[in-house]
Amino acid sequence: MPHDNTSIAALLRSCRTIAVVGLSPRPERDSHHVAEYLQQQGYRIVPVNPMAAGQSILGEPCWPSLTEATRHHRIDLVDVFRNSAEVPPIAGEAIAVGARALWLQLGVRHDAAAAHARAAGLQVVQDRCTLVEHQRLVAQGALPGASEPG
Repeated sequence: MPHDNTSIAALLRSCRTIAVVGLSPRPERDSHHVAEYLQQQGYRIVPVNPMAAGQSILGEPCWPSLTEATRHHRIDLVDVFRNSAEVPPIAGEAIAVGARALWLQLGVRHDAAAAHARAAGLQVVQDRCTLVEHQRLVAQGALPGASEPG
């Protein structure tokens, strides 16, 4: 389902705590770069990666699952950096923990899981990058930049 600027801008304005599923502790990885950018824009980043659980990534404790992360943080948006085949259980967990939105990064798409999440009331974005969309919307004036009040 395509999204227009208005719905993506509204989503990025209203969702301030983002669980990044698959966030790598390695700075050269896309997930790390995107999460660092979002953090610099004022979003609260909640790292979720079972392989890095217990570590600190971008100054935040990393959790093994969304379920564990929500014991400590309310999650607005679940940003997924995992293979498409891994999306269904992540979508199910996002629904179970009461997230408001599910965002699948560039190259990540699972129509059945997206439909399930939408049916449960989550907003869903597939195959798009949060960093790219945020920068595009800031450039268009649809979102404030990090130094602007918002």
